[in-house]
Amino acid sequence: MLRRLVLALSSLSMLAAGLNAGACAQGLFGSPPPNAPAGGSEPSDNNTAPPAATSAPQNAPAELPPLAPVLPGSPTAVVKPFYEHLGLELDPAQRKNFIDPAKTVLDKSDALRASGQGECLDPNMALDNADYDKLAIDRSLRTVEAVNGDEAKVVVAFVVEGNKHRLEWKLKKVGGDWKVSDLLSVTGEWALSQYQCE
Repeated sequence: MLRRLVLALSSLSMLAAGLNAGACAQGLFGSPPPNAPAGGSEPSDNNTAPPAATSAPQNAPAELPPLAPVLPGSPTAVVKPFYEHLGLELDPAQRKNFIDPAKTVLDKSDALRASGQGECLDPNMALDNADYDKLAIDRSLRTVEAVNGDEAKVVVAFVVEGNKHRLEWKLKKVGGDWKVSDLLSVTGEWALSQYQCE
């Protein structure tokens, strides 16, 4: 547990320094198996966690305070509502928050649904198609964002029934606002942009 927490703090430090969000988030959200080495933990020696966090049970990351506040207009602020309302990504009223390639797939999914030919996309893509357990998700949900000019990534991780899920939201700044261009599941190995809704 301590090694994971140290790795998480180290990863957050690297992310703040502008390193690759995907690589940092892998350690931050515990994707490696429990016996995996905690490589790269040296920079975090100066960033120790409060004693209560280091002595907590194994699910302690779910009990930690948020890593950082969600700033209005930030990439994380755009992604957050999709974890507060199940299936929001499929709501046509939300298309204003998407750009291609994600928007094209969602538009095709809307057209398919309207034609009565069925659904193309799962109703809980933001949850990595996991069983919906709002309490477990709210308790374990963690996000981290990395901004590089007009592009950003928001990595979201949560645990449902002991299974860890990690997704990556890709965003681009358009007209001063962040828009979702794609959604990828790191754990499920799928991407919204790869769906063929025809």
